Amino acid sequence: MDYLGSKTKPNGKKPPAEEKKHYLEPEYTKVRVVDFDLKELVVLPREIDLNEWLASNTTTFFNLINLQYSTISEFCTGDTCQAMTACNTIYYWYDERGKKTKCTGPQYVDFVMSLVQKLVTDEEIFPTKYGKEFPNSFESLVKKICRYLFHVLAHIYWAHFKETVALELQGHLNTLYAHFIVFVREFNLVDPKETCIMDDLSEVLCTPLPPSPQQNHVTER
Repeated sequence: MDYLGSKTKPNGKKPPAEEKKHYLEPEYTKVRVVDFDLKELVVLPREIDLNEWLASNTTTFFNLINLQYSTISEFCTGDTCQAMTACNTIYYWYDERGKKTKCTGPQYVDFVMSLVQKLVTDEEIFPTKYGKEFPNSFESLVKKICRYLFHVLAHIYWAHFKETVALELQGHLNTLYAHFIVFVREFNLVDPKETCIMDDLSEVLCTPLPPSPQQNHVTER
């Protein structure tokens, strides 16, 4: 496991367990970039190989989450985020030897992005040439990537949602988060025990918004 829940007082000024989850307020959760059922975007097309689909989507989510984090990275410092937190959970980094390290928020995110960048650009793991086989370990590596990317999204909501709103990017964040959660649920890529800390938000955002009175919302498949 790459995380450990902690209910002890964190190094920051506010105990996370007592802090209000502003990202759950309806004025914020109703802001999306799209208003259709995201499940339609993640279902495996009949003519596409499963591993190809997982590779394409995982790479896209890596790029989008990296971009989303970059919008608030100047606010994520060793002082503001002395630990990599989300809700009452502190995430620890485990290196290739299994050594556990408690690091600051920006250090953890840098570890995540560097590792994922290395994996998705490795031709032996994410092959781009026609006919080249995916490794047997591919699915487990995709699960590892998605678990780490979830940590980053959870941290953005928990520690930097105020800055995201100030930048008027909460609609992009909400849509990205919902799309990601629907994707990992569709293919069982992240253990529900890992994502349960954000279940309240997932429940709200993964439900399509009701159509406005002006819209005739007809979905064709």
